[in-house]
This record gives sequence, structure tokens and C-alpha cells, in this order.
Amino acid sequence: MLYTLIVIVHVFICFLMIGAILLQSGKGAEIGAAFGGSSQTVFGSRGPANFLSKLTVVVAAVFMVTSLTLAILAKQRNFSSTVIDMQQKSEPAAPQSAPSSQPSSESHQSGETPAAGH
Repeated sequence: MLYTLIVIVHVFICFLMIGAILLQSGKGAEIGAAFGGSSQTVFGSRGPANFLSKLTVVVAAVFMVTSLTLAILAKQRNFSSTVIDMQQKSEPAAPQSAPSSQPSSESHQSGETPAAGH
């Protein structure tokens, strides 16, 4: 629930940051001039530089905080990323068999035969 809410806020902040960066005046013809002529008439003579730069700084700071929060929450979440991981988690653990009291057959298979009078 919290993770989903932070993802929604993060995506909204991404679009807000893209818009704030594109509206800033640059060296050439930019998208800021496309909204009703010069964007300086909307914010005043020095308004757009101060308002948009402050908005960009605030949005970038919120973007960094949400990015860090999502990274921490993603590390803490327990989810499997592959089908193999999902199958291993769903299979019950096989019970461990108790070691048998019979001697192992490895000593007889090593090529040595018990000495019978030699």
C-alpha cells in the first residue's frame, strides 16, 4: 500500500519535473514561448526565472527523496523475480532422512577386497 502510493507520487513528480524543465527559458526557441507568446508576461519580468528555478529545485528534491525511499522499500520487499524462485518457495522442504546404521558400500567399491587369508 505504502509502496504503491510512493510510486504514484514518484511518477507525478517525474511529469512535474519534466514540465518545469521544459518551461524554463533557454538559449533558443523553447516550449515556454509556445504557451501564449512570451512566458515572461505570465510571471512578470523576472518572475519566470525565479519561480521556475525554485519549482525545479523543489521538485528535484522530492524526486530524489522518493527515489531513495523506493530503493529502500524495494530492497526490504520479499518478492521473487523469476519463475524458478517462485517454484522453490512454493515447494515444501523435503524431510531429512536419518542416517542408516548399515555400513556404507563405498569401502567395498573402492577396488579393495577384504583379505581372506592372504
